Amino acid sequence: MDTNKTLMLPGAKSTIAGDVDSLFNFILYTTGAIFILVVVVMMYFAIRYRQRSGKAEVTSGRDYNHVLEVIWTVIPSILVMVVFFWGFKVYMKMNIIPRDAIEIKVTGQKWFWTFDYDEGINIVNELVIPVDTPVKLLMSSQDVIHSFFVPSFRTKMDVLPNRYSLLWFESTEVGEYDLFCTEYCGKGHSEMIGKVRVLPKVEYEKWLVESAVEDTTTPLAELGEQLFKKKACFTCHSIDGSRLVGPSFKGIFGNPVKHNDGTTATVDENYIRESLLDPQAKVVDGFAPVMPTYQGQLTDREIDGIAAFIKTLK
Repeated sequence: MDTNKTLMLPGAKSTIAGDVDSLFNFILYTTGAIFILVVVVMMYFAIRYRQRSGKAEVTSGRDYNHVLEVIWTVIPSILVMVVFFWGFKVYMKMNIIPRDAIEIKVTGQKWFWTFDYDEGINIVNELVIPVDTPVKLLMSSQDVIHSFFVPSFRTKMDVLPNRYSLLWFESTEVGEYDLFCTEYCGKGHSEMIGKVRVLPKVEYEKWLVESAVEDTTTPLAELGEQLFKKKACFTCHSIDGSRLVGPSFKGIFGNPVKHNDGTTATVDENYIRESLLDPQAKVVDGFAPVMPTYQGQLTDREIDGIAAFIKTLK
């Protein structure tokens, strides 16, 4: 159970989260107090100077007060300056990346996140990082604007096509945290959900070594099923015949499909390989050409595994 969460925010799990929460709470409580004060004063004047039946009253001709003018000008100005300098300090802390930060490449695309490590590891929808270590994310999009948001870390950054954006954080506690896209990016936006898994440093180093080794023992069809989930293929392709963003995989192997250009082809191992590495070469009729390429993200054995899995979907 997370004992650090507040009424509106999840538990603070990064080095910057406490600073963000302090500023947020200052603004919340200050504006709340001012709101209550204004409402109370309004109610007082409404009651104190209400019209009374049978008694004629004339309001005062005085329409200003120098002391009040100074008070409601100086106090808001002070509050604005406090918020500005406090916010600027937090902003600088969030944007000055430590030199010893480990770098991970992040790619956003409809509708999943891809993470690439220097060790050659490529995973989808799960960012694995070590605890108490600054992490730098080099982020870009392959299609539209996405936004990388981890509520527990209080970090959020837009991910744009044709340019890089940077984000860094340092997690303070081992655990698993939600990752969202917070920029509407199309039909599957609500399904663009991932996880940030924070491991102890020793376990993280072990994970790097194990993940960098190609799986040569798992049966191909089982490996393909794992990749179908790991690579978030399910966000666009069903296995029960229902229509999603892309064609269903159920019963597709060995059967002809019609393309947008009027040609037809039979789905076999070569067709699947081409669809993974050059998805725009043949687009099934009735579907938009939105599938990204997996060139450089899948080994030959993994491609064989996906083909073997699709074969089983009769």
